[in-house]
Amino acid sequence: MPSDTATNGETIGKSQNDAHKILTHPIGLPVAHQETCKVPAPLGGEGTVVPDFAGRVGSPLPLALGYNKHCTVHKSGIAMKSYREIISVHIPQRMDFVNITPQVAAAVKKSGVKEGLVLVNSMHITSSVFINDDESGLHQDYKKWLEYLAPFNASPQVYAHNRTGEDNGDAHHKRQIMGREVVVAITEGKLDFGTWEQIFYGEFDGRRAKRILIKIIGE
Repeated sequence: MPSDTATNGETIGKSQNDAHKILTHPIGLPVAHQETCKVPAPLGGEGTVVPDFAGRVGSPLPLALGYNKHCTVHKSGIAMKSYREIISVHIPQRMDFVNITPQVAAAVKKSGVKEGLVLVNSMHITSSVFINDDESGLHQDYKKWLEYLAPFNASPQVYAHNRTGEDNGDAHHKRQIMGREVVVAITEGKLDFGTWEQIFYGEFDGRRAKRILIKIIGE
């Protein structure tokens, strides 16, 4: 396989099949068998060597670190943006689900990131962020299922956690089941969802203020 390179400011097109071939090669192939982009000077200066993905040191930066169709090297180096936003929520019920997709999409727009990733997570250990369908029957099923798996009971005999004086042992278990966070791709400045995917905040110990973190990185 040839080792095509791009100089500063140039772009090389690569097919997904080519990238796949590189990724499936065993670790240890020489640099000449990897399709690469040269490292721009701002990332270390002329002559700087960078470890390649096979663990050795070489001047090229591997293109095959993902299924990119092309590699663009800018004269100013590889720029990356970072954006952080906090959403405040106050759910009046003990357990409920809220669609926060519009707030996340708005944050992506404000960030100015066109290609990247967005992380969304609850900042509390009795609530979750997850992705699924915005369908009321499904949400009712979730509540019934979670209450079956970890029913509310304030007794410290049922949940040892409640021996601390709290009554939310069940909420910690429900959060563990539904998960802490989601990561969504950003493509052309928009959330890159499947057909029915939406982002939800799941509350399991409500009636007080809580926070959701949105962290966006990309270019």
